[in-house]
Amino acid sequence: MSNYRPPVSDLAFVLEHVVGYPDVARLPGFEHADLATVVELLEQCGDFMANVVAPTNQPGDVEGARRQPDGSVTTPASFKPAYRQYVDAGWGSVPFPEEFDGGGFPWSVGLAIQEMLASSNMAFALCPLLTQGAIDALLHHGDQAQKLRYLPKMISGEWTGTMNLTEPQAGSDVGALTTRAVPRADGTYAITGQKIYITYGEHDMADQIVHLVLARTPNAPAGTKGISCFIVPKFLVNDDGSLGEHNGVNCLSIEHKLGIHGAPTCVLSYEDATGYLIGEENLGMRIMFVMMNSARLSVGTQGLAIGERAYQQALDFAQERRQGLAIGATGVNSAIIDHPDVRRMLLTQKAYLAALRRLMLFNAVHMDRSTHDPDETGRARANEIVGLLTPICKSFGTDLGVELTSLALQVYGGMGYIEETGASQHYRDVRITPIYEGTNGIQAADLVGRKLGIRDGASVTEFLSTMREVEAELADAGDEFDSIRLELGRQFDTLETATQWMLRTGRADPNAVLSGSTPYLRMWGLCTGGWLLARSALAARGIDDAELAETQLVLARFYAEQLLPQSGGLFGAATAGSRDLFALDAAALSDSARLRQNAPLN
Repeated sequence: MSNYRPPVSDLAFVLEHVVGYPDVARLPGFEHADLATVVELLEQCGDFMANVVAPTNQPGDVEGARRQPDGSVTTPASFKPAYRQYVDAGWGSVPFPEEFDGGGFPWSVGLAIQEMLASSNMAFALCPLLTQGAIDALLHHGDQAQKLRYLPKMISGEWTGTMNLTEPQAGSDVGALTTRAVPRADGTYAITGQKIYITYGEHDMADQIVHLVLARTPNAPAGTKGISCFIVPKFLVNDDGSLGEHNGVNCLSIEHKLGIHGAPTCVLSYEDATGYLIGEENLGMRIMFVMMNSARLSVGTQGLAIGERAYQQALDFAQERRQGLAIGATGVNSAIIDHPDVRRMLLTQKAYLAALRRLMLFNAVHMDRSTHDPDETGRARANEIVGLLTPICKSFGTDLGVELTSLALQVYGGMGYIEETGASQHYRDVRITPIYEGTNGIQAADLVGRKLGIRDGASVTEFLSTMREVEAELADAGDEFDSIRLELGRQFDTLETATQWMLRTGRADPNAVLSGSTPYLRMWGLCTGGWLLARSALAARGIDDAELAETQLVLARFYAEQLLPQSGGLFGAATAGSRDLFALDAAALSDSARLRQNAPLN
């Protein structure tokens, strides 16, 4: 099994030349985060992840998290010391406000750190990721006393956080939750109920866990309108900031999962636990979406991250494994990297990963602009772009994460199916990413149901027009860019046609657009990836680095000629409507009904 190599050079190239990070560094509040400082920080972070966190990945998978008879949970032996070093180094605090002892760096820098952390060990990385969501919610909606009490130690990583949304009977239907929050005379609430799938809901890596819990107060409206959000710490916090008595929250069990074995996924029971209301009653959904939106971009980045780790190992294996004799080669056998189909698999992984990295960072840069641009119009437009791209990043990133780790396993052949090589762990670990933080079907529904209609469709059509500006740049760049320009133009045309169909059809027949939402979202992912790779190829030709320019051109051309055409093939599915999806009832979908009807008489 090969070691992890942090892709710092590509991260630096993308930040500087493709997604516009230098403009972010000039925004108010980010003056200290100039590109040179950021690149140096990422180099140091990459070294830490490769040397401290990455070695915990396979041992953590083998050992797993374990619930003890007393209800406590122990993580793999290597996790706790690695997490202590992570906290001491301050990597989790980098993108959070200096007011609460954070580093004050842009979110785009934090996302680059997250990629390297998740590549190193996804199960380990989930603990800081869930804490991040809880921090975001408190930053946006907590009162000053709550912020001062919880944020400094959560930002440092000394305390961790969770998001408690799902319940056994509710699943993704958050409006069906039944956890109760009963007001007390002292202003706190008594929280009672059960939550499932709570990542790092109990563990031994930190002294305190700050749970953010969705619950209903008495007489709250039904559905999502009646949900409130509460801080429910594992230990009550004394006035001096020290930890007091254990709160009424306990871990009933942890799940036995396909992957991410080192990360405990807990069933938590709340019995008259003390909770503190965040904001006002019945605003829980608004707070939840603050937690979820940044988490969704982070989960999309996990797909990229695990795909990158799997690709690196497959690339190393392809150079070491000798089998068969390549065309034109001499000797007994060749390294399998010399066979065309293995090259196809490796280049497919590399091109898709490059597209994903650019897409994630492009979105993150607009997140920074949406909060720090001094111009109100600029902030509003950046926020629209973030809204459009977030479901695409989450779904396209995680779908490709699964596909690319599967492709990496295929490079190994039979050896990939054997646990000792490590290839199968990545496939098992990444499979959860299209499911959690809102399934990819929910992301597609969000895209067509909420995001396309912003400003009566003007927001999305403006973004399409912005992407199409690259066609003129490609035309001016020379003949070697022609195939990229032609294929992008064809696919932009098709995406525009599909978008207009969605906008026309949505109000009259929402079932039709929802039926085509998943292939439509995939079209967007493919086209934005091709657009950003084209921008990379154009940017690289202006740098005095012939190898870089050739690499970026080959990736953009391969993607345009061999991967991007899939987008046009999805047009039929995106615009087919719902007729055939609902033409067969449940009985007709099962052959057993027909078999019973045709059974011979005795």
